[in-house]
Amino acid sequence: MYPETVHGWPTRAERDPDRVALLFHGRFCVPARPLIQFAAQVLGKHGWTTQEVWWEPPAQPEDDDPAWVHDQVGAALAAESASTLLLLGKSLSSLAAPLAAERGLPAIWLTPLLHRPLVVEGLARAKAPALLVGGTADPSWRPGTIRDLPLEVLELPNADHGLGTDDPIESAAMLRRVTAAVDAFAGGLRT
Repeated sequence: MYPETVHGWPTRAERDPDRVALLFHGRFCVPARPLIQFAAQVLGKHGWTTQEVWWEPPAQPEDDDPAWVHDQVGAALAAESASTLLLLGKSLSSLAAPLAAERGLPAIWLTPLLHRPLVVEGLARAKAPALLVGGTADPSWRPGTIRDLPLEVLELPNADHGLGTDDPIESAAMLRRVTAAVDAFAGGLRT
């Protein structure tokens, strides 16, 4: 199902075989980027086996198809035999929020597509803990749509869809905040 390596690097880090975190990327932020890599390291620190899921998204953003994302995430879930699964998804991956809700899976959504009703509806049905991270300069981040939901939220002022700004020092500070939020969330999960 997954490539064992990408550019010579393993895509899976084995820890607790009964707790697997599946890491899904967005259109441009692949698992090798710091945002997902630091989250993976934090999950590993908390004992989760981490599995990067590399995919080739549809060619154009307007072609973002929830059914395609659902199929990709569903196949990855079916390939795992662990008793406890967690989803970590960037942007495009958040189209799987309804699937996470349906299966009762905890999730970490980095820059979820809150401008898509399907995503908001999935988050509203979530029974498992979820962390949402977004920035005020991201047009897909609409905090008013989730304000009343019992979800953990980290909102970064001035952060764009990549959870950064034009200032690399400020962006690094934001990455640190995201990493700390993932750490706190993972530390609070009950297995």
